[in-house]
Amino acid sequence: MENCDVLIVGGGPAGASCAWALRRAGLDVVVLDQAQFPRDKVCAGWITPPVLTALEIDPQDYGRDRVLQPITGFRIGLMGRPPADIQYRDTVSYGIRRCEFDDYLLQRSGARLFTGEPVHSLRREAGSWIVDDRFRTPMLVGAGGHTCPVARVLGAHPGGEPAVTAQEIEFLLPEGARAACAVQGEQPELYFCRDLAGYAWCFRKGDYLNIGLGRDDRQGLAPQVEAFLAFLGRERGVSRPPGRLRGHAYLLHGRGKRNLVADGALLVGDAASLAYPQSGEGIRPAVESGLLAAWTIIDARGDYGATRLAPYLRRLHKRFGRRVSLTAVIPASVRALVAPGLFSQPGLVRRFVLDHGFLHLTQNALAQSPTAER
Repeated sequence: MENCDVLIVGGGPAGASCAWALRRAGLDVVVLDQAQFPRDKVCAGWITPPVLTALEIDPQDYGRDRVLQPITGFRIGLMGRPPADIQYRDTVSYGIRRCEFDDYLLQRSGARLFTGEPVHSLRREAGSWIVDDRFRTPMLVGAGGHTCPVARVLGAHPGGEPAVTAQEIEFLLPEGARAACAVQGEQPELYFCRDLAGYAWCFRKGDYLNIGLGRDDRQGLAPQVEAFLAFLGRERGVSRPPGRLRGHAYLLHGRGKRNLVADGALLVGDAASLAYPQSGEGIRPAVESGLLAAWTIIDARGDYGATRLAPYLRRLHKRFGRRVSLTAVIPASVRALVAPGLFSQPGLVRRFVLDHGFLHLTQNALAQSPTAER
């Protein structure tokens, strides 16, 4: 039996960020993940500058040997209608490849890594968690995404929750197709469904292209994906992807009813249903929740009862508040009625859809001092 101070299930951005902060405080941390890293993670893959700030990542250093595509604008519109080109003065986001970004965070965390090892069993015994009859720890962090085994132990039922479903693919553009592709790296393209229940994207990262479509329900996903691929080929010079789009699901913040805290356990990232409801973006909430969880664990000083871990919930509420998706409060018929008017006014689209819903420009980077986020 191996012992550690904290065991994290899941080595994505949430788990790796949590491990990084805990290791800096001197704790012995083990990270388990069923995937081998670098892994091929299905994700559009963009991050805003506050993510790099919170993790103390120098963009020039990171981008020296990895994809870090600056984003200075968006082409955005309603499907079937002319889009608008919206530009910013500065870099407002970056495109990353998850296979590179996740591996970078995990390797620099300083934790003891056990990858390619799925979790088979979890049980509580004498104030500790026993994982696969191999690891013993007083503190368990669930960072394994929507279907995280720690979330299941705390009562979650993946598959019975109102999750976003998406299909996407990322691939290297054939050399002969790069010039014909009209999609520009510094300007990702977003096309919203007419009922505003989801959107499609086409995002170029150097010579790589990421294409996908996600919806806040399961209605007509496959036909809309096919229609979008046809549009890209017809209007944007994008040949059909070399392979099938892969599906995945995740929970939006405010939609999940999961228990995030228990004796000796916390959930972070997608396991805690923290993706932004306006955009579905989950990397920033994953990173920030991982740091908030780490600071809560450090403050607990070895007493990991649910009461001592409760400040994590207050930190989450202070940071993310109560967010509601449009589909949860506005009927589809009303959304379809107002959507054309909204997307006909670039100023409103920039302010409410991009600045507020996607880029969160009014929210500062997570403070470097844990006490500031209490």
